[in-house]
Amino acid sequence: MTKTWIRGCLRQSEGGDGTEALVLKVGGSLLSWQDWPRLLDRLVAEVGDVPLAIVVGGGSVVDGLRQIDAAAPQPAKLMHDLALDCMHALAQLVAKSTGLPLSANPALTGAACVLDAPAWVLTQPAAADLPASWDVTSDSIAALLARENNATLLLAKSAAPPATGCGVSLESLTTSGWIDRYFPTAATGLKEIYWTAPTG
Repeated sequence: MTKTWIRGCLRQSEGGDGTEALVLKVGGSLLSWQDWPRLLDRLVAEVGDVPLAIVVGGGSVVDGLRQIDAAAPQPAKLMHDLALDCMHALAQLVAKSTGLPLSANPALTGAACVLDAPAWVLTQPAAADLPASWDVTSDSIAALLARENNATLLLAKSAAPPATGCGVSLESLTTSGWIDRYFPTAATGLKEIYWTAPTG
């Protein structure tokens, strides 16, 4: 059966989706789905011609790091950097699949690209205050990128959030684990946050 994308709203300004750019956070867990390249291509096609930056999560690769850290705790900064390296590896995979370039500093004014997360974090002042802890994932990095570019944020995850509707408490979604714990801070000031998940 062909999967389709369902969508919903977490935050919306009074005028609706009026931004001219989009940050698409692709959960790394989606890369474990069968035929994920076609599924992702369909999502990118649905986005249309709006300037786009894709932020790829770490998925099961970073989950493995979490398990290693839980078994024998390591310095937080080390694990944070290794998680970013995993995001880079999966971003390369998505860039190859989609034919989009990797970018350390997306301008979100022209062609679509895939974020090189470690390079972006190292060079952008907005990322300087990111905690080096498991409280931060690609969710927060995508929120910061969207905030810095006055862009809409679309969170593509393997499952819909447990609570939906415009105005839903972001803190409640951190409690459920659907987004990371730093996300409500990273998303401060973001006017447009939506979600999407595959179904079918």
